[in-house]
Amino acid sequence: MRKEDKSAIIGQLEEVLKTYPHFYLTDIEALDAEKTSKLRRECYKQEVKLVVVKNTLLKKALENVEGDFSPLDGALKGNTAIMFSETANVPARLIKEFTKDTKGEGKPQLKAAYVQESFYIGAENLEALVNVKSKNELIADVIALLESPAKNVISALQSSGQTIHGVLKTLEER
Repeated sequence: MRKEDKSAIIGQLEEVLKTYPHFYLTDIEALDAEKTSKLRRECYKQEVKLVVVKNTLLKKALENVEGDFSPLDGALKGNTAIMFSETANVPARLIKEFTKDTKGEGKPQLKAAYVQESFYIGAENLEALVNVKSKNELIADVIALLESPAKNVISALQSSGQTIHGVLKTLEER
């Protein structure tokens, strides 16, 4: 590969790394063409960008991006595919769903991830990444917590009002 081509690829990777807040490094080496196509279709449906890269080019792109990505250096061995996503847990769920028949031992295999400004190294972190909540899920949880006391008060007032009404009705009939 010519030096100009390498520079262009590194530049493209830098732009994509700046665009997406979360990315997963995966190993998809053993997938045949049919499974690879299926994985790419699933990624497209769930708005995950899947890119197969050379480790050295990715390493140079990470060096040029703001931040320290040196914890990922150990994961940059063998075949590497990157899954870029706007939502933190979507690629983890996709990997888990794709490997559920193989009890998590199949491909794609998680090598490392950069999620919510934290590093997750190794396939054993897949379950933790599946359970990471997105920003919208966290906002929904906070709203539900804030609504809960108000709902309880309203419910108590409504039920006690019916009880009082029932007692008064009974007294009136006597």
